[in-house]
Amino acid sequence: MQYDIIIIGGGIVGLATGLKIKLQKPDLKIAILEKEDEVAKHQTGNNSGVIHSGLYYKPGSLKAINCINGYHELIRFCKEENIPFELTGKVVVATKQEQIPVLNGLLDRGLQNGLTGTRHITLDELKEYEPYCAGVAAIHVPQTGIVDYKVVAQVYAKKFEALGCEIFFNNKVLKINTLNGLSLIRTQYHEFSSKLVINCAGLYSDKVAQMNQDEPIDIKIIPFRGEYYKLKKEREYLVKNLIYPVPDPNFPFLGVHFTRMMKGGVEAGPNAVLAFRREGYSRSQINLSELSETLAWPGFQKVASKYWKTGLGELFRSFSKSAFTKALQELIPDINENDLVDGGAGVRAQACDSTGGLLDDFCIRENNYAINVLNAPSPAATSSLSIGETVSELALKRF
Repeated sequence: MQYDIIIIGGGIVGLATGLKIKLQKPDLKIAILEKEDEVAKHQTGNNSGVIHSGLYYKPGSLKAINCINGYHELIRFCKEENIPFELTGKVVVATKQEQIPVLNGLLDRGLQNGLTGTRHITLDELKEYEPYCAGVAAIHVPQTGIVDYKVVAQVYAKKFEALGCEIFFNNKVLKINTLNGLSLIRTQYHEFSSKLVINCAGLYSDKVAQMNQDEPIDIKIIPFRGEYYKLKKEREYLVKNLIYPVPDPNFPFLGVHFTRMMKGGVEAGPNAVLAFRREGYSRSQINLSELSETLAWPGFQKVASKYWKTGLGELFRSFSKSAFTKALQELIPDINENDLVDGGAGVRAQACDSTGGLLDDFCIRENNYAINVLNAPSPAATSSLSIGETVSELALKRF
């Protein structure tokens, strides 16, 4: 089967990319290959459902640009397609005096990124927004919201197919060869040829990137599992909307927080622990080959040596509900262990280079045959339509 463009990965970024390309150039023949039996099975379907505002990202970075543009596009899309969402706002709270300079830096970034109305609030105002939250300083971000990204991805897929495009489920890419200017893509069921491959494979994006080029790539996807608890129904009143801590500026995770969900309930978490397989949603899910590959990666070894104290703390919280509760109590002192029931888990595809750098920005790389989206963790769901536009611009230069 021959196509102009084949997109590998039916998560929210792959679907948005396909939709954007087809809308701009309807005559192109485009297909998406997805190894699962439905869209949005992994990162998209297991995230916190937050519509990110662009508060955290360095002004001018791909994350900042795509998050802000994607935010506005996503809101418009949800309104046009009648997808339920809420702009709830959130508070970011410093629980220690030494966090205040970082909190002030976040506010500066938010204002540089155009978040009008984001501001310092007094502790009395904090109590108005979140009556049970404690802290020494806080900011309020009115733009933040909630949505069910699996629903968004399903609508992307329907619109993509309605434009005459195809999604091939249960088609895991096994090999990619190049011949006479075409990429020959083999799955367990079919062979495809394409003028251009767009790699949106998420947790396996580095593997797919290696398939479409000869030289070894200097990036490895390190899977970090984020585990959540949920508040018992009778204790959900403790959280009105979204409550975030001040993040560690040296670590690309936001810390345990409270999120009211679009589909109901309140999540508490996540932590961030090394997953023992790329799609390892529990501690018992282990793939020795994938784990060995992670542990042997020089970049991961450098990350582990640099952040071992932080990593041990996250791991301890994974095994200790009391430790997890203690971290949550910094934001809401009234929380106790009995208020928490097991929630879900997601796995973040975090790119790590060979020097030990955890990539903070989105990473998109091109070669003669492919465009590889190599790092698109949070806020990729919020940014999906903008990332799709960015990739489509790169793709359409070739046609």
